[in-house]
Amino acid sequence: MLIRSLFSGFGPSLRFSSLSALHILQNGDILRQARVFSVADVFEFSKVSHDSNPLHFDSEFAQSAGFEDRLVHGMLVAALFPRIISSHFPGAVYVSQSLQFKLPVYIGEEIVGEVQAINIRANKERYIAKFSTRCRRNGGSLVLDGEAMAILPTLAVKEANMVD
Repeated sequence: MLIRSLFSGFGPSLRFSSLSALHILQNGDILRQARVFSVADVFEFSKVSHDSNPLHFDSEFAQSAGFEDRLVHGMLVAALFPRIISSHFPGAVYVSQSLQFKLPVYIGEEIVGEVQAINIRANKERYIAKFSTRCRRNGGSLVLDGEAMAILPTLAVKEANMVD
């Protein structure tokens, strides 16, 4: 089974756990990416989404609502999934996503996003892939769970070239 890890948000170095340059996606394969969401990430997402909920910007407000500190937008965390898929399958079309937010994500925490192929079928000259999607805090506690569907132009997994 392929397990590929891409670590971004820690500077310019990218590390992959796979030794082969080419792999064909199969059911059970997992692609991962770690990310630390910053204050700047939350601010930029807020500008684009127009979500200015004080839970994301005001520590005292977040604490009075029962949280430890300011929250990262859930949809910003969920954006890891299409990023992981499209970085390994350029030209992929993200078709659907279901999400269940399990625990809050706080600014500055390392979040590991993971997509696991659970069903792949050919459709003309493309492939429809269903993925189990998960995010974990520091690789441990489950913070986000769901499923995604994507149309892939190929099953050849490419090394990701990420630009932050």
